[in-house]
Amino acid sequence: MTLDRAAQRPSLRPHDLLWCDDVALPEGMAVPGWVADALASGTPAVVRRAPLAQPDLVPVGLRGASRDQRIAAHVPRRSVRRIVSPESLLDCVAGIEPTTPLPCLRALRDLAPVLNALGLHWGPTGGVGFALATGLPALHPQSDLDVLIRLPFPPSDAQCDALAWIARDRTCRIDVQIDTGRGGFSLREWLRSPPRMLVKTDQGPTLVADPWGDVGDTT
Repeated sequence: MTLDRAAQRPSLRPHDLLWCDDVALPEGMAVPGWVADALASGTPAVVRRAPLAQPDLVPVGLRGASRDQRIAAHVPRRSVRRIVSPESLLDCVAGIEPTTPLPCLRALRDLAPVLNALGLHWGPTGGVGFALATGLPALHPQSDLDVLIRLPFPPSDAQCDALAWIARDRTCRIDVQIDTGRGGFSLREWLRSPPRMLVKTDQGPTLVADPWGDVGDTT
């Protein structure tokens, strides 16, 4: 999903990238110089899970040029002029050269056919998603591959086998997050079949036995 401001405004979901004209930092916090630079250069914010302080404010994370430049903030919905979802970045995967020196991009290119065959909505997030969406040099040889898979119902046995294969580290670490629509959790942790596991919701993290059945409606 890539939308401009003139288009209808869909509901925003965690991991969506937002290009916006304004940002609201915690009360009393001065705007760091790198935040102003990032917004001026067109760097997107990423939607994060957090309680809605106000209906018209979207919780986001902002990033700068270095790893220590990260900050939690909010953006007014009216200031959002472009939205890029993880799924919309799949068109970029076909353009990844097989000889790319970046292991995270090679892993994404190799995993894409398997993920597509599952018939689920998915897409890259984290640094890889950011780099594909912006064209900015956000990756290095040690970068992880972060993937989001939308799975509103428990997977079938065949899907479980495929997910277990996908979760294996290859030439880079692969972090797969499952989004049920009511919360998100680590595929790697779920595959270990713990009695209870951590699910991140808009109201905060919670420990549950069944990430599909035990998480209340957070919308």
